Amino acid sequence: MPAEPLFDYKRFNYDKPLYDLNEIRKMNAQRHEMEQLSGIVWIDEAQQGIIGFRDYTDDEFWIKGHMPGFPLLPGVLLCESAAQLAAFFVRKHNLLKAGDFMGFGGMDEIRFRQAVFPPNRVIFIAKGIRIRPRVVAQFRIQAYVNDTLAMEGSLLGVPISRKENL
Repeated sequence: MPAEPLFDYKRFNYDKPLYDLNEIRKMNAQRHEMEQLSGIVWIDEAQQGIIGFRDYTDDEFWIKGHMPGFPLLPGVLLCESAAQLAAFFVRKHNLLKAGDFMGFGGMDEIRFRQAVFPPNRVIFIAKGIRIRPRVVAQFRIQAYVNDTLAMEGSLLGVPISRKENL
């Protein structure tokens, strides 16, 4: 059974985000085709919550090959978008207190409940459920398209330092 929304995502103005792509770039390292957020409309440190979105267009890099004539958004990109949203939250509030960025540490109980096709706006929600500085940040995540739950689960973020991995 799909879960209820972690936060009320319908009450925000997605045409006027709090943080646009340029602001997201100040926290997240991804660039070019791997930038998977268009904006962030709400963030609350006390509730450990954040809501953002991605506007998918008809000219996404994956459309030609996934699937030809049937442009189905890859589930891995839904997961990546949710991870980037959680990473923005962690970096904005320096919750891990380590690393140059938050890396993917794992995912659990991921369920895809609705196919997503461009052009479309997908709303992403993340709620911190366990933060251990210098070790891990765990989040519940959800993605909604056209007011329907498209994906849910949990993810782990871990601190990664550039100099340790060179």
